[in-house]
Amino acid sequence: MNKKMPYFDYLLAGLDKGSASLEKSFGLHVHWGYWSQPKLALFTSEDYLVAAEALTSLIYSSAQVSDGQRVLDVGCGFGGTIDAINKAFQNMGLVGLNIDERQLERARQQIFAIGENSVEFQQGDACALPFEDNSFDVVLAVECIFHFPSRELFFQEAYRVLKPGGYLALSDFLLNKNLSKLDKRIGLQNSSTQFFGSCNVDFTVDAYRQLAQSIQFEIELVKNITHNSLPTYKYLKSLIKPSNLPIIKRMGILATIGLIELLSKLRLLNYVVFAFKKPQI
Repeated sequence: MNKKMPYFDYLLAGLDKGSASLEKSFGLHVHWGYWSQPKLALFTSEDYLVAAEALTSLIYSSAQVSDGQRVLDVGCGFGGTIDAINKAFQNMGLVGLNIDERQLERARQQIFAIGENSVEFQQGDACALPFEDNSFDVVLAVECIFHFPSRELFFQEAYRVLKPGGYLALSDFLLNKNLSKLDKRIGLQNSSTQFFGSCNVDFTVDAYRQLAQSIQFEIELVKNITHNSLPTYKYLKSLIKPSNLPIIKRMGILATIGLIELLSKLRLLNYVVFAFKKPQI
């Protein structure tokens, strides 16, 4: 994963300054929100937290998480997904992995095991997982796989560390298949690098199907939630305040968010949740 992710610099700086809105909405979960009824979104930090938690629940539920499992959250951010599972289930072995030690430090400061659960945060590479074969029941990758150097290598590693019958669930931003080869002309790759870091969004649903087949994963779920995530953009733009950033940088960030929003509204860029199962042997 590329460590240069300017949006985490922005988040961490704002959190260090005690921003109440950032703390509420992104202090735990660093990802888009999910609204079952997007028209009812309130665009407050409290509402955004509920939507972020709803997205987390959707993804781990897609992986059939249940009591007594060992779960790996790759690209764990500030530990929001680990926190949610820690609160909802018992006798869990929970591991959060991230390449950015700054994110892990914050996770360790705020997430602690409940009851008989265990919680561990470890630095490591998503494409070279530092774990034994067949050691997890579930692997999650919430809104981070587009940062990885290779989806293929990550899938190979996830398959390796999963037990037979285990699940991989993730969310990803995918270009419409008709535009997947035109993303550089659209400018999304270059503009996103300025704020969201290096993002590979030229993958498609069909490419995921082919990748799953090549690794021998069974496809359990493909769910397009683009419409349900749209209120995220208006909320993000409300957080980019003039007093926090130089005008040129602020306008660049807003332009990036606006471009992604437009492509999403036109369904040229889709937010998709997947679940895959490693077959029983």
